[in-house]
Amino acid sequence: MNLSKILKNAFLVVIFGLIVTACATKKSVKTTESSSTTKAAETQKADPIEKLDALMQGDVYIGSDTVGELASGVPDRVFFATNETILTTASRETLRKQAAWLRQNSNVTVVVEGHADERGTREYNLALGERRANAAKDYLMTYGVSSDRIKVLSYGKERPVDSGSNPLSWSKNRRSVTVKAN
Repeated sequence: MNLSKILKNAFLVVIFGLIVTACATKKSVKTTESSSTTKAAETQKADPIEKLDALMQGDVYIGSDTVGELASGVPDRVFFATNETILTTASRETLRKQAAWLRQNSNVTVVVEGHADERGTREYNLALGERRANAAKDYLMTYGVSSDRIKVLSYGKERPVDSGSNPLSWSKNRRSVTVKAN
């Protein structure tokens, strides 16, 4: 009798946990090239909070309006959270595309530029930008790109892509950019 009661209570606890987890889980916003124009039109009409939700996941930029291309279909930049050098899932996907392209084009060398937002001292942001660029370089190397084909350069907060002073602008500026060197 006791074992039956324990199993019943354990089952209820598991079900309750699943319900709480399902309620607390937020669906992530994923933009694609085909929907980015529609999403941009929607965010222009939306209030500022909704605009941030559409262009940011947490405090990491997920939009594409500042993204260029290293090559056709290969984005040139990845974005980071505040004071972080950890690559997001989207960043790793972009870097895998870059690595595949670089493996196919073995004569190309690149510079990985590290950037930070305007907050913090110049010295701190230069060091943070270098760590971000090295994180991208290390990831490219794990996918078969030789380290002697990748140079690292940090600009810190000196070259913002968005000169605004708000969370969206800061998120666009926390990035590393892969640029062809030759």
